[in-house]
Amino acid sequence: MLKVTVLVSGGGTNLQAVLDAIDSGKIQHAEISAVISNNPGAYALERARGRGIPALCISPKDYAAREDFHEALLQALRDSGADLVVLAGCLVVIPPSIIREYRGRMINIHPSLIPAFCGTGCYGLKVHEEALKRGVKVTGATVHYVDEGTDTGPILLQKAVEVKEGDTPKTLQQRVMEEAEWILLPKAIEMIAEERWNAVKQG
Repeated sequence: MLKVTVLVSGGGTNLQAVLDAIDSGKIQHAEISAVISNNPGAYALERARGRGIPALCISPKDYAAREDFHEALLQALRDSGADLVVLAGCLVVIPPSIIREYRGRMINIHPSLIPAFCGTGCYGLKVHEEALKRGVKVTGATVHYVDEGTDTGPILLQKAVEVKEGDTPKTLQQRVMEEAEWILLPKAIEMIAEERWNAVKQG
């Protein structure tokens, strides 16, 4: 079983999609070993605790220096035994030390078709505001590997979503989640887990 640690800052709807995919059998070769948030009030932590999954809050506010926070986060990832780290609405900038250790084993979900509407400062509702401002007819979501840039790592999966007449940032955000994010993230995790499973069987 691939051990997955999820980093999340908010409600955890993508985390819920992964949990639901495990329950339904869409994910068969992975399990969530821990959920970590920088936000003590993140509902994602409650979702994890409700399933008996270790749920930790590691907040930069609790550390005198950013480097200490980064070290604590790295240690928590190591302690979780993560084979794969999933950024699911994680608003923390991942430092190079963690990227180095988990290179090729860390993925992020972004609510646009990268390279459109991505990069520093383009997250959450802002992505959909920008898409509507530009007047695009199609948007979507992307799962990509994490590297030292912002939303610049190799793309794993993408799914397009139609922009409809009268959309607001909120309605578009909801449709992108339902039609793309909640489908793509579980699919990406199972793809990676199954590939590893097959490699172990053959090895």
